[in-house]
Amino acid sequence: MKFCKSCLQPDTRPNSVFHSDGICPACKYHDSLKNVDWEDRKSELEAIVSFGKANNHSGYDCIIGVSGGKDSLRQALFVKETLKMKPLLVSLGYPPEQVTQRGVENISNMISHGFDCVTINPAPGIWRDLKRKGFRQYTNSFRSTELALFSSVPKFAIAYQIPLIWWGENSALQLGETAILGKSGSDGNNLRKMNTLNGGDITWIISEEIKKNQILQYCYPSPEEMEQANLRITFLGYFWKDWSLVNNGIFSMLRGLEIRDDKPWEIGDPYGVTALDDDFVTFNQMIKYLKYGFGRVTDYVNEEVRNGLMTREEGIQLVQKYDGTCSPYYIEKFANYIGITVREFWEQVDQSVNTDLFEKVSLGEYKPKFTVGVGL
Repeated sequence: MKFCKSCLQPDTRPNSVFHSDGICPACKYHDSLKNVDWEDRKSELEAIVSFGKANNHSGYDCIIGVSGGKDSLRQALFVKETLKMKPLLVSLGYPPEQVTQRGVENISNMISHGFDCVTINPAPGIWRDLKRKGFRQYTNSFRSTELALFSSVPKFAIAYQIPLIWWGENSALQLGETAILGKSGSDGNNLRKMNTLNGGDITWIISEEIKKNQILQYCYPSPEEMEQANLRITFLGYFWKDWSLVNNGIFSMLRGLEIRDDKPWEIGDPYGVTALDDDFVTFNQMIKYLKYGFGRVTDYVNEEVRNGLMTREEGIQLVQKYDGTCSPYYIEKFANYIGITVREFWEQVDQSVNTDLFEKVSLGEYKPKFTVGVGL
């Protein structure tokens, strides 16, 4: 395991390959922003806006997938107030056992800013069954959740003939997941290649108990369907100089966003501005840490280091203290939800712990073999 020489990105991030000088793709991209012709990007943005308005067949110029959180609120207001477009917001609703009251209130806050919003709610029983199946099979209960989350917006866009979709960050550039690189930095039509989507594969879901016609909301549109609908997914973050977790959080808090009040060691998040609508993300970030050696805190720190707001040494301290931490409360809550014991939860996680990176102390307790910033 190696770490980027500039930030704390590890080379264990899926679909990311360091450059020969030991610098990660995300740092290379951030450094390239100094030479960007922002007027040229503005012209590109204007052309995309014109595409959306020219293809308005429903009364809406575009669609934005939203959760009510920091990124979606900032995007929606930018599209409406700066780009002067008429967006339709589409939100995938979590079942009652998963969604937080905070998340419900944040969606309401977003709508109160003057938006039309459609909420899609997949059947809660199948949702729970698929989360259990994903956890048992991949130690990733979000494998099905991500399919539904990413599929719902383009499926809705095709059905309502709204070909322009605004998405947030381009993780190929801003996180270094180069597998989803499109024709340009703003092109998001390769989202299906994300590690969590695996090309939209649903074969692992279908069984005697679950038929394809029961999981239509989990089926990502085929390339042929997207091409026929002239669908265009565009990363809005590509056109902003200051896109970041913290900047988006501050912007949205000033406009009514409610953030978490958990302690950093309870959620592995020092700022509390992510996963506002879902408590299960917390333990999933812990599992990601045990698989790859990094979690949510690493993502925060990397942005802050690249933006010159934190030194690499300060980032190391934060990562060592909080990355991969999770309150037992959220683990027990999830275990109860899918019908297993806490011990069964840890027995499953134990099978997926990266033994090259972690030494097992006891069931549910693992000690890193690497030193943050130095690696193995």
